[in-house]
Amino acid sequence: MSVSTKSLAVAAAATLAILLTATYSLTRKSGLDAFSACRTSKVSGVATIGGAFTLTDEDGRQVSERDIMSKPALVYFGYAYCPDVCPTDMARNAEAVDVLEEQGYEVTPVFISVDPKRDTPEVLKEWTDYMHPRMIGLTGTEEQIRAVAKEYKTFYQIPDAPADENYLVDHMTQTYLMLPGVGFADFFSREETADAVAERTACFLQASDGARN
Repeated sequence: MSVSTKSLAVAAAATLAILLTATYSLTRKSGLDAFSACRTSKVSGVATIGGAFTLTDEDGRQVSERDIMSKPALVYFGYAYCPDVCPTDMARNAEAVDVLEEQGYEVTPVFISVDPKRDTPEVLKEWTDYMHPRMIGLTGTEEQIRAVAKEYKTFYQIPDAPADENYLVDHMTQTYLMLPGVGFADFFSREETADAVAERTACFLQASDGARN
């Protein structure tokens, strides 16, 4: 990662942290944070993170956030040609989903590509099917990917003039927990284990059910 790119990534991460903290403060003041017991960091959801999008799924179909987020989802931005970070993070998310399924919770692992030039639906289908049978892979035009990344306040940067097709893409690595009727609930860092992700996700799901009853 170049110095300039690293600086941009650090700045993007700092901006995300500020937004999350500000959202937490506003939610606490309004008394709307029903999930405070589930959090390990001072963040909250409401409408700040996530939003409407139109993308192409791994079967070539146009889908929206309403199609994908109809059930609880763990959302990750990466790319299929990523040599190490993305496969490790998505394997962790897939394991967490299996742990949750054993507990009676159905959570969808979602992978949004930040490399639409190489990540065609066919490439994503092979990659996601290998990672988990229920994993959904999403791609789109460069404009669509920029738009959804902006909605999720995440950072990525593709080299301007890659020397060959084996270029690397700089991107942030947090996983977002999205809940139907709630939207963004929290995020998980890549340091958290599958069991930790599953435990906190289950907490959110229990709290969400309690809030509806």
